[in-house]
Parts: sequence; structure tokens; C-alpha cells
Amino acid sequence: MLAGKRILLIVTGGIAAYKCPELVRRLREQGNQVRCLLTAGGAQFVTALALQSVSEEKVYQDLFSLTDENEMGHIRLSREADVILVAPATANIISKMANGQADDLATTALLASDKPVLIAPAMNHRMWDHPATQANLATLRARGVEIIGPDDGAMACGEFGMGRMREPLQIAETLARYFAGDLPLTGKRALVTSGPTFEAIDPVRFIGNRSSGKQGHAIARALATLGCATTLVSGPTRQPDPGGVGVVAVESAREMLAACEAALPVDIVVCAAAVSDWRMDQQENSKIKKTAGGAPPRLALTENPDILATLAKARAGRPQLVVGFAAETDDVIVNATAKRQRKNCDWILANDVSTASGVFDGPTNQVHFITQLGTETWPEMSKDAVGETLAHRIVKHFQVQP
Repeated sequence: MLAGKRILLIVTGGIAAYKCPELVRRLREQGNQVRCLLTAGGAQFVTALALQSVSEEKVYQDLFSLTDENEMGHIRLSREADVILVAPATANIISKMANGQADDLATTALLASDKPVLIAPAMNHRMWDHPATQANLATLRARGVEIIGPDDGAMACGEFGMGRMREPLQIAETLARYFAGDLPLTGKRALVTSGPTFEAIDPVRFIGNRSSGKQGHAIARALATLGCATTLVSGPTRQPDPGGVGVVAVESAREMLAACEAALPVDIVVCAAAVSDWRMDQQENSKIKKTAGGAPPRLALTENPDILATLAKARAGRPQLVVGFAAETDDVIVNATAKRQRKNCDWILANDVSTASGVFDGPTNQVHFITQLGTETWPEMSKDAVGETLAHRIVKHFQVQP
């Protein structure tokens, strides 16, 4: 599937660089040309001679090489490639890419390129979970950079967690699927809801909640990365639109339901939005004024439509897989289990959103994955990792369908 492709492999200064000769070999087995660009940090872990031997190509290292830059090497390297792969992608180069730095040959070539870029992150799990790294990754995703991994596992530093670079064969297979369009959810359609809803009280005030949309956006991005044609219906958030996802912006619960119904039919529904349960029975057309010494106004509320239950109804052409979220503060698993049955959805992801949990607007989440078979508690992880874990569970679900 990669026959004839030209890949520029940028090897940076993480200990996982020792896997790169094997990665080059795997990529070449699929019939493509690999040129390697080795940073000064990368050269501390793997030699240019090793990469040159397996690639049978010159290895590029120096931005100020008179020979290379006489030919505008940083421009030529990026323009002559079909794709740029950064592996390992350290927290440092991810930060530089996000901020547009160009202080060596690698970052200069990346900034001068208009070609697809894929990165395979590798770093200590605390560096991966740090808000700065997650913000930089969000910036790169919004620009269309594809992120391969990382995995959860043992690291060279002796610790265990998210941040281990994918194995060379896995990276090569991902790159092959990227070019072939043969991703595991290719041909499937998904609808994801995200963020809060705002219900107007008057032209100034509204009823809302603290949802940031980070989790729903991460799920939509993970599904799209696996080839799923994904529509994201989002309430008001500050999150960037995920690359490769069709985004419909809404404000109220009724607008969200209308947008969801317009997106049907789909194969997969994931209702991650924190939809307001109530709205004003009658919205005021003018600002409600406070009067000196007057009593506070009484707000007459009415129930909003139940989006999850509506989409899970069989008579509406039920999607093959309906996934809901249960944001709870007490008796999380008990309440979520009852909600799954009440709403007629296949899976529920329950999480504790009490103030002490820090889930709302935080970088991490811990969910209880509830199905008709029981409950599985996932470890606390980044919201991106939750999205990727759920997406891979969805892949497995469809792989075993008749």
C-alpha cells in the first residue's frame, strides 16, 4: 500500500529513537523510499551511519551545511516527500511544532512543508499528561497533524504509563492505512455531541453548566482518525474544531436535537454533551430588571427533550451502536447503570463530576464503562486517551458483528 511513497522520517532526541532503524526497515519493506533527518538530540541515541545503512539514503542533520543549503535543503527535503513522519516525537519538538519555531533543520523543514505530517509521540507519562503538552497536541490536531499513539506501558525510565512510542510495525501499518484509506472504521458514520447547552432566560442571562467539550471533541477526533465519517454537534465551547470532522455549532438543547436528527442516519452515536435538563417555560424578550428592595424573579422551567433517549429509539432507524455519558456526583455506577437501561442505549460511560474530581474543564477523566455485561473501570487518563480507548472499543464491537 505504500509502494512508491517518499517518506521523510525525522528522528528526534528520545530514547525510543533506538527503534528507528527497525522502523525504516519496516517502511522500506512496503516498497517506499525513506529519507532520514536526524536531530542533534536524536544523534545521542542512534547514529547517522545506522540510519544511512538501512535507508540507503543520505542522512541529513545540519541546517547550515554548505552543500545541502546551497540546494536549499530544508525546502527540498520537505517538498520532495509525500509525507513527513516524526518518530519519536518528543515533548520538545511537539512544542516547537505547535509554536512555529524553526531553530534547526527538522523544525525548519516542518515549517516549510505543505505535506501531511504524522507524529509518533514518546515521552514520560507525566510529560504526556502535562497541560502544556496536551495544549500543544490540540493545536497540532487542529492543524490536521495525525497523531499515532502513544501506548500505555513500561518505559526506559523505569516508570509505567501513557507515553510509550508505538512499535515500528504498528507505525508502518498505520502509515499504510493512512495512504490506502483502509482505516478500521472506513465506511462507518458517527454522530458525536459535545459541550454544554445554554438555555436563554432573557437576552442577557442563560442556564448552563461547566462542561468544556474536551471529552466530546476528543471522541470525535479519535473516531475520525480511524476513518469514521464523523459529525460533531457541539454546544458553546472554546475547543478547536477537530481536523477531518464536520462540526455543527448549536446553543440550546432543542437546537442540538434538531442538528442530531438532521445528521441521521448514522452507524454510531456518542452523546457526550452535558445537555441542560431544563429550559425556561417562556423566555423573556427583554432583560429582567432588578428592582430596589424587590423580590427575585421566579423562573418557570420546563423539561428539555431527551436527546440520548430519542436517538436510541428503534422506530427512528436506530443506530447500530448508541453510547451515552452519565455525569454523576453520587452513586455513580448505580445511577449510570439505571440510566443505560432507561435510555435504551448500548453503552454508558459514567464519570464523577463533583467539584473534587476536577473533571469539568480538566485535562483528565476516569470513566466506568458500563454495558449489559457489567462494569469495567478504566484508569484515570487524559481525555484524548479516553477518546482513543473508546474508539478502539467501537472498532472491536464492529469487528465481531455478524
